[in-house]
Amino acid sequence: MIRPRRLEALDHSPEAVRRRTPVHRVWYAAYGSNMHRERLTAYLAGGRPPGGLRAGPGCRDPREPLRTAPFLLPGLLYFATESQVWAGGRAFYDPGPARTADAPRPELPCQGYLLTAGQFSDIVAQEMYREPGEDLDLTQALTHGRARIGPGRYETLVCAGALDGYPVLTCTAPWSSDDIAVNAPSAAYLRHIGAGIVAAHGWSVHRTARYLAGCPGAAGHWTAGEIESLLTAAP
Repeated sequence: MIRPRRLEALDHSPEAVRRRTPVHRVWYAAYGSNMHRERLTAYLAGGRPPGGLRAGPGCRDPREPLRTAPFLLPGLLYFATESQVWAGGRAFYDPGPARTADAPRPELPCQGYLLTAGQFSDIVAQEMYREPGEDLDLTQALTHGRARIGPGRYETLVCAGALDGYPVLTCTAPWSSDDIAVNAPSAAYLRHIGAGIVAAHGWSVHRTARYLAGCPGAAGHWTAGEIESLLTAAP
């Protein structure tokens, strides 16, 4: 197993934000199919990912990430809505579930990619099936830890902290996992997510399958054994 990096607290005060803006590089915290390098490459360079139903235009800057690092984000992975690329539910991040007396706050495994701010902006645009080409204003996310930049499903930015001096950002939906009906993910989608977790964190296929089978949307529709078979089947 690979030891995940621990995130640093990020100073969200306006003075600190002014000192570090404009932002040129960010860590993109990928928690869905983008954890798998094959899938991320389709966002960076363009094209249709293996098993996907739709091709993307790619980023203005198609270069590979400068660095990668695994880490854990506090919160929950769940599946909802309907993907035009994979069919079935999309992966979303809910940072809201809190620690209780009976159970600790959940954590979800991520693969961090050190990208330019422009590459991150273009990935968010493609998540919304939009043409890339405009840099996002990250000021509100860096100041408040969260920013809704549009009405869509991946147009809420979350700044979870920092790593090696760079902010850690991801995108998710504006709602919580309790506010929307869950939807089971497709086999092709789960393969990418599972392969990404195994590669980034060094988890066993068995542990990865158990984790994914417990996520809302997958739970009750996919068993750990079925997911394990997906991850061990020949491509």
